Amino acid sequence: MSVRLYVGNLPKEQVNRDELHAIFAEMDQSITTKLIKERKTGKCRGFAFVTVPTDELAEQIIEKYNGHTFQNVALKIEKAQPKAKSPEEEQQQKAPSNNNNNSSGRRGGGKKPSKRGGGSSNSGSSNSNQFQPDPRWADQLAILKERLSAQSTNS
Repeated sequence: MSVRLYVGNLPKEQVNRDELHAIFAEMDQSITTKLIKERKTGKCRGFAFVTVPTDELAEQIIEKYNGHTFQNVALKIEKAQPKAKSPEEEQQQKAPSNNNNNSSGRRGGGKKPSKRGGGSSNSGSSNSNQFQPDPRWADQLAILKERLSAQSTNS
């Protein structure tokens, strides 16, 4: 079973993935390294992930390289936490398995909703596949809707 390690406290400037990989490749050649970069600038976001084949090797790497100096900064290495599930995924896991929203049996079930505002229609039907706003922004969305409706009635 492979284990993912979080490598943090990387410099936010140019980090060479090969240099970072070379540090960990000393322990085992089957180690893979993924450097996380900004999409627009290509600069390092300050962390990376290293995948190792065994739990024992992961522990050895953490012991040996946690605090190791790389480009004048001390690395922070720990086991990576699993990705946090969205509220929708948690709700789908709690729901009974005869749910028709995802008939293909795949997790995630298809396309992600577009981040762009165009193209969404609000027909008023209670379709379970209808776009739902992010609950973290529901209050702000309600305020904006009130302002828009007040603005349109004042015109």
